[in-house]
Amino acid sequence: MSRGRFFEDFHLGETIRHAVPRTLTQGERALYHALYPARHALASSDTFAAECGLEPAPLDEWIVFHTVFGKTVPDISLNAVANLGYAEGRWLAPVHPGDTLRAESEVIGLRQNSNGRSGVVYVRTTGLNQRDDRVLSYVRWVMVRRREEGGEAPEPVVPKLAPAVLPADLVLPWGLDFDDYDFEMAGDTRRWADYAVGEVVDHADAVTVEEAEHMMATRLWQNTARVHFDAGSRPDGRRLVYGGHVVSLARALSFNGLANAQPVLALNAGSHVAPCFAGDTVTAWSEVLDRAELDAPGAGALRLRLVAARAGTEPGPVLGEDGRYRDGVLLDLDIWAACPV
Repeated sequence: MSRGRFFEDFHLGETIRHAVPRTLTQGERALYHALYPARHALASSDTFAAECGLEPAPLDEWIVFHTVFGKTVPDISLNAVANLGYAEGRWLAPVHPGDTLRAESEVIGLRQNSNGRSGVVYVRTTGLNQRDDRVLSYVRWVMVRRREEGGEAPEPVVPKLAPAVLPADLVLPWGLDFDDYDFEMAGDTRRWADYAVGEVVDHADAVTVEEAEHMMATRLWQNTARVHFDAGSRPDGRRLVYGGHVVSLARALSFNGLANAQPVLALNAGSHVAPCFAGDTVTAWSEVLDRAELDAPGAGALRLRLVAARAGTEPGPVLGEDGRYRDGVLLDLDIWAACPV
């Protein structure tokens, strides 16, 4: 019987091979599109994907992320207080139905909190397919409870992480070609050059989080964190919505205004700013942070700040005058996505 790792169980430099490999099928695509209003054409249509040089259609990038992330939970964050952030995330190869994914994590940083009750663990996680090809890599840091309060603390090591993935380090799906991109079938006429740095795109739509749906999503990704399942694990008796559920809701909502921002290439940074619970209605907006040329026919990259918030939160700056996140903001995500020029 395992009760998961506590802070003192992690050791700098160790590599953790996570159980259990997972074979993805068309079922994951169907369930993902049932749980979220996901409509980006590249991951929806084999025909559209083939016209863009990709055949068959790859699975949504966040299916890959959630699957790999879920593998890590029993070893990394079963006893987590909070998942704090992400950095240096890159999708390295498309994943298709029939591929089997597994995950490994290297502990790259440890820092005990001053209260002696918890500490922050930094890991670099790699997702690999059945051929041992790397399909995803990212860093995350998570606050983990100590088994015994006030024990001996390791020498603090905090890794230096890049503020963003450089455009030159973005990995494009092999064969990607947007020269004959069908804007009408994609659902939007806006091109890479139509977006200005600093522009805020209000995605206008909203989705109310249902208890059954977020519980189904957490089971789908085999995420075993207790706070998502056990109503007795939190003092308020509420089950916390898995942060990845909010990520996928925001990404799906971004179709309205950014239908052509596909595929997602990198996760530069991310923070789950506030908890989300069943009954919350989620809205989203994006800020264009940067643009970059890509070495692929007809394609450029947009760097986007994708924000999810509770309904009633006006799109705009995520931070208030005091430098803190505005009330209502749930998620602050910094990504690169390919877009036809």
